[in-house]
Amino acid sequence: MQGLFDNYDTGGFFDEMFGADGTVRPHYKRLLERFSEMDAAAFERKRALAEAAYISQGITFTVYSGDEGTERIMPFDLVPRIIPANEWKTIERGLEQRLCALNLFLQDIYHDQRIVKEGIVPREIIATAKHFRPELVGFDVPHGIYIHICGTDMIRGADGNYMVLEDNGRCPSGVSYLLENRQAMKRVFPKLFSRHQVRPVDAYPQELLAALRHVAPGGNPDPTVVVLTPGIYNSAYFEHSFLARSMGIEIVTSQDLVVQDARVYMKTTKGLKQVDVIYRRVDDDFLDPTVFRKDSVLGVPGIVNAYREGNVNLANALGTGVADDKVTYYYVPAMIKFYLGEEPLIQNVETYLSAVESDRKFILENLEKLVVKAANESGGYGMMIGPQATKAEVEKFRAAIIADPRGYIAQPVISLSRSPCYVDGKFEGRHIDLRPYILMGEKCTIIPGGLTRVAMRKGSLVVNSSQGGGSKDTWVLDEGDAC
Repeated sequence: MQGLFDNYDTGGFFDEMFGADGTVRPHYKRLLERFSEMDAAAFERKRALAEAAYISQGITFTVYSGDEGTERIMPFDLVPRIIPANEWKTIERGLEQRLCALNLFLQDIYHDQRIVKEGIVPREIIATAKHFRPELVGFDVPHGIYIHICGTDMIRGADGNYMVLEDNGRCPSGVSYLLENRQAMKRVFPKLFSRHQVRPVDAYPQELLAALRHVAPGGNPDPTVVVLTPGIYNSAYFEHSFLARSMGIEIVTSQDLVVQDARVYMKTTKGLKQVDVIYRRVDDDFLDPTVFRKDSVLGVPGIVNAYREGNVNLANALGTGVADDKVTYYYVPAMIKFYLGEEPLIQNVETYLSAVESDRKFILENLEKLVVKAANESGGYGMMIGPQATKAEVEKFRAAIIADPRGYIAQPVISLSRSPCYVDGKFEGRHIDLRPYILMGEKCTIIPGGLTRVAMRKGSLVVNSSQGGGSKDTWVLDEGDAC
């Protein structure tokens, strides 16, 4: 196995496992030793074992385009990403700081809008945000928590420093793959865990349930919590059912719920049962056809009124999408300073707003060198990587920016860090990012690690599963683990 790493090339990128001179990083030494005890055939058997487990358990996601079919197995790489304890401690503090600021921002813009009045965020940025909900202005959410579950995408650049790429505060997905990846690694490499002090992640479902129960309206000590899914054809349905099962609560669709007297009830074989908290995996627009999209069959008529009356709570809260907006992202460091009086512990990626005339001029003159993103798209859609784009793609985005300046941002191309991946019988570097999951309830809880997503295509910077990406297990070492 050592031989398979002999010709490993970091390619001039920051590599998670190896330094620029090819020496293994201290926290990966034991992993390399374990892999060296196997030959290639033994490693291939373990890889096949992990893949078979994913297939048998139906660990899938759905792709809505392409000609390979819609249901796919999540590609999983057996080389874990390892994060030392001191590194993780900095990440934790930075993520908690960021989520606190975002919750204060949402509380503010739906109430006094101090950040607008004091000129920190332009009024038109909020007013034109696709997911700003004027219907919720003046509404007090329980405990002042808007984002209960956040998935923050992070990357490392050429210098190895972590940066936040974007925040996902509406319906962040992927945590089920994080949990399943850990189970797969324990089955396939049980001895590895005896050689490392890896912090566990399996408490996530119960931590999530505790956070949801905490925000039940009226302080109900025994609230009924459900997961609301769009249904079996949604790309993340595996995760919806996985989390409901892991928390020991019901998974429901809109047909299972009814609103009576401004209260939400679940239909059961014993009659109607009042619901207190809904972990919704349905976007605002489809949640209530009497308030938002009238053609929605995924929503529950009257649920917004029940929410406004304080008889049910929604996680995440209605209107949180304004904090997901990639234009709003630009202002998060300023939010941290404004609301907390602190400097950001984790920096944003340098970002240009096409809504700002000087930035727009720069973007249009440098489209071939920049990454351009639509402000409200996700999953790798609505994005152009300038150096890899065709002339037609560049001109398409040029026209789109000119037509809708508010709808786009641009960033420099960041050389994402790489990690070894087992490809065609050998190890090659692939670009990765990290999505930690942060819960806000009675306390802020950050699951140690996160979902490490992998751009499985050689040279690709796009890690999204919908674009062919895969994932790795993420190990955070305990403080007692001296690498």
